[in-house]
Amino acid sequence: MDPLDWRPSLGETLVAVSAHGPNYPFMRLDLALSRLGRPSIAEELASPVSMSATTVRSEASHSITLTNGKTFTFNSNDSSTDEAIPVIDVSRMYSDNADDRQAVAEEIREAAHSIGFFCIINHRVNMQLAENVITEAKSFFALPTEKKMEVCTELMPDEYCGYHPMQHYNPNSWKQRDLYEAYNWNYNAANDPDEPDSSIAEINLWPENLPQFKETLCAYQSEMISFARKLTRTFALALHLPEKSFDDMVKRPEAGVRIVHYPRQEASRDDQNGIGAHTDVEYFTIITADTEGLEVLSKSGRWIKVKPIPGSFVVNIADCFMRQTNDFFVSTVHRVINESGRERYSVPFFWGLNRQTVLDPIPTCVSEECPNKYPIMTAGEYYLWRTRRQKTSWVTGEGTKQS
Repeated sequence: MDPLDWRPSLGETLVAVSAHGPNYPFMRLDLALSRLGRPSIAEELASPVSMSATTVRSEASHSITLTNGKTFTFNSNDSSTDEAIPVIDVSRMYSDNADDRQAVAEEIREAAHSIGFFCIINHRVNMQLAENVITEAKSFFALPTEKKMEVCTELMPDEYCGYHPMQHYNPNSWKQRDLYEAYNWNYNAANDPDEPDSSIAEINLWPENLPQFKETLCAYQSEMISFARKLTRTFALALHLPEKSFDDMVKRPEAGVRIVHYPRQEASRDDQNGIGAHTDVEYFTIITADTEGLEVLSKSGRWIKVKPIPGSFVVNIADCFMRQTNDFFVSTVHRVINESGRERYSVPFFWGLNRQTVLDPIPTCVSEECPNKYPIMTAGEYYLWRTRRQKTSWVTGEGTKQS
């Protein structure tokens, strides 16, 4: 049984709904499937697999099992700039000429299929908003630990929002825990730049006594939501679909953002990561950072150092998009090791579908020769499953092994 066959039980789904109230954007999968004439959850589901993250290390190679159930191997723990991720000028996304928009979509198609990571320039996002977020991040992370723990993510076990403490996780079972701390905040429909809706309850944990913090972070989030919707249309073209094919799927999206602080790393990369090797959960991620440290695993099993380009974003495909494209787009393993000699701050924006969206395979990605590889579930159930797995198995000593 593929580990990805697991989905929350009906009871767990009802708990999720009752915990957040009737406005929580989550839909029971059994009802969705019955409307589509598909088997119910009870008819399809098997028992969940272990949530362990396993690392096997040897002189020749390293193998790690991720929280998405897949295992990957890399040949060396070293990284280099011998390879690079593509750099794409996305200014043609805004062109009135359909051929121009399709041309940039074809570049994105190739990058998303071949490596799952690319850098975008000329995107028209106001980067001052990103710089403002990093300024607020420095203020937040400078707070005493006890103040940051007042909004600790453990207060919301089924959500990723709130504060993630320094050296709390160790997903790859390295000798030392990952050297970072983070703060996440979720999408708030009331602040949606295109279709605001204050009737949907906000699910967030905001710190007190930082007067500009929430306003600054939400301003950047709103800017990124508008841009991500534009980029989603380009992805539709990249999959040879009508440009607006995904519009209804991102009306109430996952649009969480994270600020991350990586101190200067003194330990060897063989003993510690900034953040361990992983894949992202949702549709795609858009990242800005103030210094190098991001590393991407190539198909050859080697780590690529990503060199920051001022004013650019790094975009990567996430697991939910890989599933829906039947693995045509690849969600690539990546990590952070901060050997820059200074503090590193990054701001990843996680873009995903409405939680009630049923993850049917994209028609251009399945055929008789390449049938659908994954069971059908809603985006919300997939997010819930992954959140629980990561918040459990990433904690140091929780079912991890090293040899």
